[in-house]
Amino acid sequence: MAPHQVVLHGHELSYVDSGSDSGPVLLFIHGILGSQRQWTHLVDDLDDDHRVLIPDLFGHGESAKPVGDYSLSAHAATLRDLLDHLDIERVTLVGHSLGGGIAMQFFYLFPERVDRLVLVASGGLGREVNLVLRSATLPGAAQVLSVIASAPVLSRMEALGRGATKVGWRPGSDINAIWRGFSSLGDRESRQAFLATTRAVIDIGGQTISAHGHLEDVVPCPTMIVWGSKDRMIPAWHAISAQRAVPECRVELFEGAGHFPHLDDPDRFARVLREFIADDAEAERPDRPGA
Repeated sequence: MAPHQVVLHGHELSYVDSGSDSGPVLLFIHGILGSQRQWTHLVDDLDDDHRVLIPDLFGHGESAKPVGDYSLSAHAATLRDLLDHLDIERVTLVGHSLGGGIAMQFFYLFPERVDRLVLVASGGLGREVNLVLRSATLPGAAQVLSVIASAPVLSRMEALGRGATKVGWRPGSDINAIWRGFSSLGDRESRQAFLATTRAVIDIGGQTISAHGHLEDVVPCPTMIVWGSKDRMIPAWHAISAQRAVPECRVELFEGAGHFPHLDDPDRFARVLREFIADDAEAERPDRPGA
């Protein structure tokens, strides 16, 4: 699964493209500080009869980190251009955290390109968000981040982590994923992209972008919401807000999981995703009972 590279808007975008050309296309969208690595463990479970597309958003992973627009609409337009490049007309969008907000914005802008929405611990469904992300919007955050993401500080934190594991501490999926993202901020371009992305959707009071008004203006599509019951980044009760915004959506609560339910229980996540797509496909069959 060596990533591909494509130049969009004058900058390189990295993406994984795997699976069946004849199956439904799944487009996975990671969150802030995330990358395609957070989804690639699902490829073997899904690409036998689906086409799996997993990009690194601009400003993340192996993609370029230009100075520019990191709004939800800009990310959505980039994903649309990626689909055009690959001659893909319609997709099921699977978005985590910020990626959920991008998925909803994509659906609002390009509803004719979306078969289904899967929102995983999604942003854009309420004001509340963790204080750590809110603090990134404060003046001076760039200077503070350059210190705490420096090589000496990261080395000390890694040493502390290794010492803790020797006495029995085992970091969960949230800590592992956040640490991988945080440790990617060692260079100035990555830090600038992180701050620009965060400030596009968050201020010191919380999330600034809401999907509620937008989604009321489009015909709803089949939607599933997945959340971890112990999410400390975005509270799980935002799933209720999502149900109000997207009537008749399916909700899957992962008991005991945190902000990354697809990492906490990947087998269940792949299973419910498959079931959701299969159930929707069955409902669309013209020869189904009652059709």
